[in-house]
Formats: sequence, C-alpha cells, structure tokens
Amino acid sequence: MTTEDPDDRTLWSQAAGGSAHAFGVLFDRHAKAVYNHCFRLTASWAEAEDQLQATFLLAWRKRADVRLERESALPWLLTVATNVVRNEQRSLTRRLKNLRRVSEDRAVPDHADLVAERIDDQQRMRDLLAAVRKLPRNEREALALCVWSEVSYADAAAVLGITEGSVRARVSKARSKLQHHRELVPAGEDR
Repeated sequence: MTTEDPDDRTLWSQAAGGSAHAFGVLFDRHAKAVYNHCFRLTASWAEAEDQLQATFLLAWRKRADVRLERESALPWLLTVATNVVRNEQRSLTRRLKNLRRVSEDRAVPDHADLVAERIDDQQRMRDLLAAVRKLPRNEREALALCVWSEVSYADAAAVLGITEGSVRARVSKARSKLQHHRELVPAGEDR
C-alpha cells in the first residue's frame, strides 16, 4: 500500500456504498492471505480456492452491514474464511453420513493432474492439520491467525474477544505442542 492508496476502512466504506472497484482493491490486497489461510485449514489447494471465493462472496453480500473495527479488513476476512471452511466441513460430514446411509459408493475425485509439489504440500499440511486438530479450539484459532496468517496479536485479540496476553499464551502453548512441525509453524515473532 503506497501513501496514495486508501486504507481498508476507506475502501470498505466505498464498497458498502456500491463501489465494485473499491471492493476489488480489497480483494487484490487480501486474497493471497485469505487463500493461504484457507489452505492451512483444509490442506487442499482446490478447496482453498473454493473457500476464498465463498469468503469474498459473503463479504460482498455483507459489505453494507459490517463496520470494520480495525484499520485492516484482514482479521475480519480471516474470521469469515474460518467460518466458511467450518460450515463446508460440517456440510461435507452431513453429506458423507447420508451417502453411507444409502450405501452409495462414490469415487473420490482423482487429483492426478496436480503438480507433485502441491501434492507434497498437501500431505505435509494434512499431517500438520491432524496434529493441530488435537489442540484445543482456542489454541487452533490463535495459531491460525497469528502464526499462519501473520495477524498481529492485538488484532487477533480484538477478533477473538480476549486480551493480547491470552492470545500470546495460546500461541505459545500451540507452538510447544507442535514442535515436530517446525517448518510449518515458524518460531514466534512479536507483531
């Protein structure tokens, strides 16, 4: 963002007034971070792409109803993305239960056309995600926001409705429990 670029609050206000251009600037500014956040929650590039689109579609629909509490729209967008992923996972679980009930065998889509690097990334992310799922929910949320999506502790505290010290404690506990996944859970930095 250069000095001439409007901040997120200004862009959000313009988008709420109907400016598709302002919303497009917000998308360009935050899409990569939201996409990576979704990948870290799903361990799938394809699902992350779908969840990115669903997140920004929901943001567009709610733009007139939401007022940004912080300077950046990113913490709110990441919270929306987290909820979109959770809802999709719940929906998928329900669909799978229904399929089992009617005893239909459906093939899982073959992702053979994905690049080998992406497959390796997904497997490492699945392993990490399995370990992360064992963490308490409050530690998972703090880890996803502060470590993976590089949201400041102060912004994460505002999003989660807790103190900054509590966010720091949750992140620290999560990191210590995930020590064997150091390449995907970097050492702490103050933000």
